[in-house]
Amino acid sequence: MIVEVSGTPPPEAVTDRATLRRAIAASALGNATEWFDYGIYAYGVTYISAALFPGDVDEAVLFALATFAISFLVRPLGGLFWGPLGDRLGRKSVLAFTILLMSGATLCVGLIPDYASIGFWAPTLLILLRMVQGFSTGGEYGGAATFMAEYAPDDRRGFYGSFLEFGTLAGFSFGAFLMLAFSLLLGDAAMHEWGWRIPFLIAAPMGLIGMYLRSRMEDTPIFREERHGGGRTGTPRLSTLVRRHWRPMLVVAGLVVALNVVNYTLLSYMPTYLQRRIGLSPDQALIVPIIGMLFMMLFLPFAGSLSDRIGRRALWAFSLTGLLLAVVPLYMLMATGLAGAIVGFVLLGLLYVPQLATISATFPALFPTPVRFAGFAIAYNISTSLFGGTAPAMGSALITMTGNELMPAFYMMAACVIGLVTLRFMPETAGRSLRYDPFSDEQRV
Repeated sequence: MIVEVSGTPPPEAVTDRATLRRAIAASALGNATEWFDYGIYAYGVTYISAALFPGDVDEAVLFALATFAISFLVRPLGGLFWGPLGDRLGRKSVLAFTILLMSGATLCVGLIPDYASIGFWAPTLLILLRMVQGFSTGGEYGGAATFMAEYAPDDRRGFYGSFLEFGTLAGFSFGAFLMLAFSLLLGDAAMHEWGWRIPFLIAAPMGLIGMYLRSRMEDTPIFREERHGGGRTGTPRLSTLVRRHWRPMLVVAGLVVALNVVNYTLLSYMPTYLQRRIGLSPDQALIVPIIGMLFMMLFLPFAGSLSDRIGRRALWAFSLTGLLLAVVPLYMLMATGLAGAIVGFVLLGLLYVPQLATISATFPALFPTPVRFAGFAIAYNISTSLFGGTAPAMGSALITMTGNELMPAFYMMAACVIGLVTLRFMPETAGRSLRYDPFSDEQRV
């Protein structure tokens, strides 16, 4: 049995509604900026590959997808750097810097001369900038989720936390929409020549707005309480962190395998898959995920609120089981044409929503305050770098190796099995204070 730590929070831990709304906006906009970059890269990959990489179309696209994966290999380094810094100096200081670094790198991608002009320096510069983005993202997502979780009231953490992922899909959809709009407006020739660059330039003002919002916020109430109430202000070494908190780190890593294999296969790889494997036109391949993401955005707050009432575990179990059973039939439905692709994508997206909606309510609550940012960021980013960012390239490579167009679906199924096994070891944290450590032996009887 788990004994819950209860009691009235101290005055400094109580957040008024206006401050809570600003905290949500500051967190969500940063996440939207991060995913805006993923959206324009994933949905403009055919233009980027043609402009910045040598070789035929298939080789250039594979190189561009591999470059997408390379940025994820740097994310654990970002987690190792930004996570302990966020636990030591505070959440908001790290988040204000990471959003500037991330949006600046995205801006620079749009300024890279093409391969015909500077040769191998074009893909080299792209790789370097993607690594900068990966390094900053290593602190951005874990910090934003921690910031959101520590501001939200315990009994509504799922609801408020879902808006972080609303920002994820809003940024991703905005990037996809811009690519589609410019493609329709400018035409294929202009998009290949210069049009693909325009969405990358928009990242700069988004980053400045996000930094302004974050710089005006105080740090989270629970972090200030920990710092000023006699709690630890330093963070342990990595070896100590792993030794003392290996259980929540393994739980997060295992669940992230399922979460991000589905996420990056569904959101990042799908436009390429629909265009090159199913035969949809470039514009149709963009329309399908945009429609799907709009449906997902509608249901995110409902799923987050439901998790506050029935628990995070129940929603994760439903999502993982549903995807395990339905992903192959829905991939087959998508192969029937545009209408089937829209319906199949929407249903896959809705099955994924219970996971997506509860990330920032579930994962930060597994760690105690002094190591929350570091523990979450390190475990999340290591698992994401190995399984999430590589998912688009893995899906494409598996199809090439086997000739089976359903290999991305089978890969998602394997990830869901890992998620279901891991879920057995995740304690329920819905409604519980972040001052409570669900893995602490002292709080289990």
